[in-house]
Amino acid sequence: MKISQDIIDKIIAIAKSELPNEACGYLLGSDGTITDNYAMTNIDHSPEHFSFDPKEQFAAIRYARENGLFVLANWHSHPSSPSRPSQEDIHLAYDSDISYVIVSLAEIASVVNSFKIKNGVVEKENLTVFTV
Repeated sequence: MKISQDIIDKIIAIAKSELPNEACGYLLGSDGTITDNYAMTNIDHSPEHFSFDPKEQFAAIRYARENGLFVLANWHSHPSSPSRPSQEDIHLAYDSDISYVIVSLAEIASVVNSFKIKNGVVEKENLTVFTV
């Protein structure tokens, strides 16, 4: 999967702005390249888990369709744990066609990783970062 440094910078900034809680959203694009971030509200307001606002989720899908984009990944932050799926993340990963991007703010330098999760099996995905 390919993603611009600009989008990575945006999701890190959003994640930091939501501290101490997790932040979340969709990453949109086509042909394996992410071109847009659609941040959403974590209605759980929790530092340990997240849930999308259903109205925002539908709006994101509508936005994607209107712009010829697809949901390629969902993303969320881990305020104080590593950039890898938690047991809850794995349990809730229902769509094996998308990627799961996790932003860790546990260290001074933020870490962003992407994963495919299918039937409880986690596989780290290559994330190619480019500049626009």
